[in-house]
Amino acid sequence: MPTPMDRYERILTLHRLLKSAHYPIALSRLLGELECSRATLYRDVAFLRDALGAPVESAGTDQAAFRYEAGEGEKFELPGLWLTSDELAALLALNELIGRSGPGVLAGALAPFKSRIEGLLSSHDNGKTLPIERIRVIPWGERKLDQQVFRIVAGAVLERRQLRFRYRARTTNADSRRTVSPQRLTHYRDNWYLDVWDHDRQALRSFAVDRIADAQALDTPAIDVADAELNELLASSYGIFAGKPKAWATIRFSQHAARWVADEHWHSQQKGEWLPDGRYELKLPYSNSKELLMDVLKYGPDAEVLAPLSLREEMKILLQLALGSYQQAPR
Repeated sequence: MPTPMDRYERILTLHRLLKSAHYPIALSRLLGELECSRATLYRDVAFLRDALGAPVESAGTDQAAFRYEAGEGEKFELPGLWLTSDELAALLALNELIGRSGPGVLAGALAPFKSRIEGLLSSHDNGKTLPIERIRVIPWGERKLDQQVFRIVAGAVLERRQLRFRYRARTTNADSRRTVSPQRLTHYRDNWYLDVWDHDRQALRSFAVDRIADAQALDTPAIDVADAELNELLASSYGIFAGKPKAWATIRFSQHAARWVADEHWHSQQKGEWLPDGRYELKLPYSNSKELLMDVLKYGPDAEVLAPLSLREEMKILLQLALGSYQQAPR
């Protein structure tokens, strides 16, 4: 049996109904939507109009309908933060998700917001405490992140200011100093990456935020690169590696693996096809084969790279090297 709305939620629901309606709403419909008596509805309408300043007016020949005044209803919004219990609970769960998936990076900044949400829930949900511990988040492959660096980087992205930092590449361990125009922050597989226009290289680049040190936001305005260009160079190929696609990969999955892969999102341009025997073929563009092959390898014998031939040969070499490691005793 549904729980009756409290006054807070009735006022919010009434406001949303009146704001979204193109015609006066009949009293009978409002009583059904709000699940309250006629006297309660009239009290709520009076509170909405007199205490909150909503442009409510009666309509209909018998005044048995309500609406927002034309031209005024579009502009009117309830003062403060008005959300239903379900919406507040969802926000609280989202805050918990952020805090547990990236401890310390955003949780501190969002702590006052969390307290306010909890207070609002208590005020109009009979003081009930939500069992947030029942939301379980298990980070995978998350790398240690300097909180101060993250805040400086995120601030530069949002304030559109150039950024200077020291960067140690993970592939070469080489140290360099960069001056960049930050374009956007990307959260990918539990880690943060910074897409930039690199002024020294005169090109678009992506940097792992956990490898950035000595970050300094400059007073110089950042140069903006069009979204279309960013997506073409940084998001058109598989994975986090930048670059225009050099080829399309075709991977065939067994009947068993197909039940998972067919529902997975690997790339925005991917093409999937079920085969008559229950297997599944996935096609997607890639620039750097490394990450793609790593993801295919996790399916073991349930995945086979079909094309292009160069990618198939690369996978064959990786499998031979892996097998070679097991043909001798561990050292």
